[in-house]
Amino acid sequence: MAFQKINASIITIGDELLIGQTIDTNSAFIAQELNKIGVWVKRRVAVGDVYDDIWQALDEEKQHSQIIIITGGLGPTADDITKPLLCKYFGGKLIVDQNILKHIHYLFEKVYRRPGIMLESNLKQAEVPDVATILHNARGSAAGMLFTQEVNNEKRVFISLPGVPHEMKGLMTEEVIPILPTYFTMPVILHRTAFTSGQGESMLAESIKDYEAALPSHIKLAYLPAFGMVRLRLTSTGNNKEQMEKEINALFETLKTRVKEYLVTDEDDSMQVVIGKILKQKGKTMGTAESCTGGYIAHLITSIPGSSNYYNGSIVSYANDIKHRILNVSNDTLKANGAVSEETVVEMAKGALKELKVDFVIATSGIMGPDGGSEQKPVGTVWLAAASRDKVITKQLNLRFDRERNIRQTAHMALDFLRKFILTNS
Repeated sequence: MAFQKINASIITIGDELLIGQTIDTNSAFIAQELNKIGVWVKRRVAVGDVYDDIWQALDEEKQHSQIIIITGGLGPTADDITKPLLCKYFGGKLIVDQNILKHIHYLFEKVYRRPGIMLESNLKQAEVPDVATILHNARGSAAGMLFTQEVNNEKRVFISLPGVPHEMKGLMTEEVIPILPTYFTMPVILHRTAFTSGQGESMLAESIKDYEAALPSHIKLAYLPAFGMVRLRLTSTGNNKEQMEKEINALFETLKTRVKEYLVTDEDDSMQVVIGKILKQKGKTMGTAESCTGGYIAHLITSIPGSSNYYNGSIVSYANDIKHRILNVSNDTLKANGAVSEETVVEMAKGALKELKVDFVIATSGIMGPDGGSEQKPVGTVWLAAASRDKVITKQLNLRFDRERNIRQTAHMALDFLRKFILTNS
């Protein structure tokens, strides 16, 4: 299958990215959006607020990619040097764009509710290179800009976006993605994802190595592990969408059969989405009783629109006193076994069932670290309890990560534990 491959480079600008003060989430979002329209991100580069470094990055990336997307450096402060640099790089001059100026006045008067106190630096954001195609930023004052250039008789498209994630996302979805196909003929990219649990990446790979080896060259299998679960993603690239769908669907059905023992869903969903679908299908409700996860499971569940249809709430019983007074965990149980114990987490689950008036509960109690462990209960010791009105089951985890990873790992494994419990006890 011959097709024109369109490559992209992402250049992120800002000293705060290089010193770790700000985590670069922009590149991940941009790459995901580009992938949807058949653009491959070939390179990602981070540079500081240094004129020569930005210039050099532009020179280098246009040798590798047809599309170069830049984020950052478009604000009103002195260290925001991207716009004047791009003006010089593409041989233009700065002019005031009246549409941008009108939009900035609108933002200050109607959105920010700060009429009459706009600074000169804010007004300067209406200045843009006269060689740029302006991309409207409905969410902020820094407009996106598109430039074109010929490199070795091939077209290059440069797009400059603000670094503020909320504004960048709006520009990507509303302006950039619709305009790129007018410059390039995009190949078709199809994905099919199987979400598995209960088997590690290496063991899964070993069990289907003959399947993977037999895949045609234009279809790739990726292993995407996270939190004790593995996504198996088939990706097909080409031009004939109808033919590609028929081929990848057949191969995906075979893959599902090969991993059926561990298959959670054949859609690219998170565990919290999967549980929500199960509960809605069965007309059941759930709640959470969290100690060591501190409400993180509740956060995952309530991040899904419509979760109020099946999720009643959480009792975050971090202190033993709350476990006793709210969840009715016996003081004798806490004294004899400790907060991190099978006995305690069972009573937490039973108490939550009563207080939250739900059909199912997941309860957690553990030691997340870095301190608080002992020889008998080292850091990473976690107890889970999944409960209904008729049954309670428990599971012990022995994690080995830092505090943040232990919390996240516990939350995702607890949701998987609850998923299996609901399927077998409803």
